[in-house]
Amino acid sequence: DLPHLALSDPTAIALNYTEDASKVDKAKAPTFVAGSVCANCNFFQGAAAAFGPCALFPGKAVNAKGWCAGYVKKA
Repeated sequence: DLPHLALSDPTAIALNYTEDASKVDKAKAPTFVAGSVCANCNFFQGAAAAFGPCALFPGKAVNAKGWCAGYVKKA
């Protein structure tokens, strides 16, 4: 199991990562669209687990219900 991405991680801060997309501060994240979560992001590599690997945060697991500014919807 990978360690969970810390909110204090410099890359997490740079990409405004949050573990709960329903609590995104839209003033700080103008690109956020409701319904966008890590689980439906192109970079999320987890299956149906609560946490999974993300290509944007190598070696770390992100919350499937989270969000960051690097979000790209899966095709």
